[in-house]
Amino acid sequence: MSNIIIHERPGVYSSYDASTVIRGGRAVRVIGVAAKATAGTPNVPVTLTSYEGGLSAFGEDAEGTPGMAAILSLLFQNGASTVVAVAVEEEDYTTAFAALNGVDNIQVIVCDSGDETVQQALRSSLEEASATRRERIAVVGMSGAGTTELTERAEALNSERMVLVGPDVLDQAGKALSGIFAAAAVAGAIATTADPAIPLNGTPLKGLGGVSTLYNDNEIDLLVRGGVTPLEAVGGVVSPVRGITTRTTTGGAQDITWRELTTILIVDDVIPSIRASLRSRFSRTKNTAQTRGAIRSQVIVELENKLRAEIIDSYGEVEVSVYEDDPTVCLVEFSFAVAHGLNQIYLTAHITI
Repeated sequence: MSNIIIHERPGVYSSYDASTVIRGGRAVRVIGVAAKATAGTPNVPVTLTSYEGGLSAFGEDAEGTPGMAAILSLLFQNGASTVVAVAVEEEDYTTAFAALNGVDNIQVIVCDSGDETVQQALRSSLEEASATRRERIAVVGMSGAGTTELTERAEALNSERMVLVGPDVLDQAGKALSGIFAAAAVAGAIATTADPAIPLNGTPLKGLGGVSTLYNDNEIDLLVRGGVTPLEAVGGVVSPVRGITTRTTTGGAQDITWRELTTILIVDDVIPSIRASLRSRFSRTKNTAQTRGAIRSQVIVELENKLRAEIIDSYGEVEVSVYEDDPTVCLVEFSFAVAHGLNQIYLTAHITI
């Protein structure tokens, strides 16, 4: 069992760990944005449901300097339904991230900076938000980065809650755009996918006309293993080759447990849904054997729902007990196996002549 941090506020808290099994518009998620804008009050979250509303609140981007407007355009083109945007003042991204941390229900975040210091600050804000039951991921990019620079940045971020996208892309007019804006398109696609177990592979990204670099198979292997989500253009359609997080090591050792983006998306679907279900049913009750039995039954109901939806493959025994150090705390422990996306099919043909 993981270490338990006991707070005094009543509620349903959670923690999780994971291990790898070793063997031979229509968007359902709210997106948060921190970007520079030509209008609007800095560090004040504004909820948007359309690109036009974004232009009204934050103005057009300055000529030759894509920013908030460009990101909002790509988000809404790729299916975003609700966006919470914060204008960044000067280079103070930390304050903007803090403003987003105070907003409930955000599940995906993007920003208009490819700077490592800013992205490290974003990672820290994600960790803080997730620790307060506001689980979310971020999609980021770089500008003019090759495979080496991308894998080095992924190694520096090394978080299951950070998705790094590359290479730079082209807009529909063929004009160069940095990977920062490719990240916005990917964030929109993630927000639109209702089933967290469905891989991002091959999802068409709207608003993009091509990629600046056509990766070969060896480069794609290097990027995926290095924690980068590579993009490709086939027939004029830009799409992710594979959805990958930057978490590739644990304690300095190689670890693929959190590499697939679907893993953290499933965790962020299953645990909050169980937490919300228990909170709605057991907000004022006694910590008795009868109540604990009811809690156990409700957790099983939620896990069965996820099993039928093929979001998880299986789950283990659900155990409910009284925390020995505090009789007002009820411990609920369970395990589940995430459903894995299908990345490849190998055919072996035995031919008789």
